[in-house]
Amino acid sequence: MANEQMAPEAGQQQAELNELLRIRRDKLTELQAAGNDPFEQVRFHRTHHTTDIKNNFDEMDGKTVRLAGRMMSKRIMGKASFADLSDRYGRLQMYIKRDVLGTDSYTAFKKMDIGDLVGIEGTVFRTHKGEISVSVSEMVLLSKNLIPLPEKWHGLKDTDMRYRQRYVDLIINPEVRDTFEKRSKIVREIRNFMDSRGFMEVETPCLNTIPGGAAARPFITHHNALDIDMYMRIATELHLKRLIVGGLEQVYEIGRIFRNEGMDTRHNPEFTTIELYQAYTDYAGMMDITEDMVVHVCEKVLGTTKVTYQDTELDFTKGWKRMTMADAVKEYAGLDFMAMDEAQALEAVKAKGLTPEKGKESWGNLLAFCYDEFVEDKLIQPTFIIDYPVEISPLAKRKASDPRLTERFECFVYGRELCNAFSELNDPIDQKERFERQVALRNAGDDEASMMDSDFVCALEYGMPPTGGMGMGIDRLVMFLTDSASIRDVLLFPTMKPLEG
Repeated sequence: MANEQMAPEAGQQQAELNELLRIRRDKLTELQAAGNDPFEQVRFHRTHHTTDIKNNFDEMDGKTVRLAGRMMSKRIMGKASFADLSDRYGRLQMYIKRDVLGTDSYTAFKKMDIGDLVGIEGTVFRTHKGEISVSVSEMVLLSKNLIPLPEKWHGLKDTDMRYRQRYVDLIINPEVRDTFEKRSKIVREIRNFMDSRGFMEVETPCLNTIPGGAAARPFITHHNALDIDMYMRIATELHLKRLIVGGLEQVYEIGRIFRNEGMDTRHNPEFTTIELYQAYTDYAGMMDITEDMVVHVCEKVLGTTKVTYQDTELDFTKGWKRMTMADAVKEYAGLDFMAMDEAQALEAVKAKGLTPEKGKESWGNLLAFCYDEFVEDKLIQPTFIIDYPVEISPLAKRKASDPRLTERFECFVYGRELCNAFSELNDPIDQKERFERQVALRNAGDDEASMMDSDFVCALEYGMPPTGGMGMGIDRLVMFLTDSASIRDVLLFPTMKPLEG
């Protein structure tokens, strides 16, 4: 019965929309017939933006300015009217008076629609109610809006449609625009920080014959000219470390990564990372760089190192907690792996009611299993978890004091991984053996295990200096610094399933 009642209402709304669409197209046809085709406009010289006037009113008062943007509201009041102009930076009120604009132009203005793009010239002033405004003496229609914009509070609220039609989302919701302005600033400040530390920005291939540098399922495509399958990169690591071998010593890359995996509020098939590598340092040096970089970004973009994320205050001030994976498991699960051998660890894990995956019952895999189960979601404030088992760290250098472990860390914030880093493995013999173990896992059905990269092993055989490396998800950092619950809120065009029909 409910569906039957809704159908006539939906049909009426569609009929009303169709009528609005027809009216706007009729207006366009009328303009074109009169020789005023708005789509033939090619340039409008703009002298200022809306915020230039609002932020510097004392200097701008009484001056003539030229602005361009989208008309977001219109209030006709006889011989004088008000409208709002929106540009990239904000909104400003327009005061349109027939005696100032001219009768013909005022009549043309009254026929314009909310959503039309206009260029204006006028004088800056403040109304009796204190509103900073521009008294318009010239108005040009620069582009015609043919689809009515949704209303702010009753329109584009459906998140699925917001992501699909981001262009409308940006028009209607200024807070969305602010998020992406901040994202741009965050990326810029990351670059500024890296450049100030002497790092060189480079670009490496997105198409690879071997997907390496991470445990992930790749996208596969086919290169017609070479008649070979190729893979979209799942990390930039192995090419960047080749550059360290070549003597560039400090390199970084900000770029897209592609992983053919699940989608949720924290994962999108394509996402952005920064990976950086520095010769003659280790994972401790990478911890310092990571902390310093995030602090720099917070201070430059937000003006503070304390941010609120989903009603929780996160404190990025220097001095982040550092603890080993084994110590974290001991603290949160009560299991002291450093005092157990493999058999004892397996017994202890089973006593906790856990069943490890078949083939992953080694001491190191059990430690990582317990960490995932008992620790990760407890780490709210920025925390470095260090010294990972070798089984899950095929590209990291072993700890000299305990060959079961590697010099690796991940940083966790709000129970989520923010970055991953190593003292990079530079022993070509050890690296080849680890690749071989990964190949065995892959042959056994693990399609996220690494392939053998003989050329990378060859590069290591030429000699790679002691090196520290770090990779960080920029989308996730942006989420934290803009209080965005979903990764889709910080991607301009997230991956979406096509609409049927």
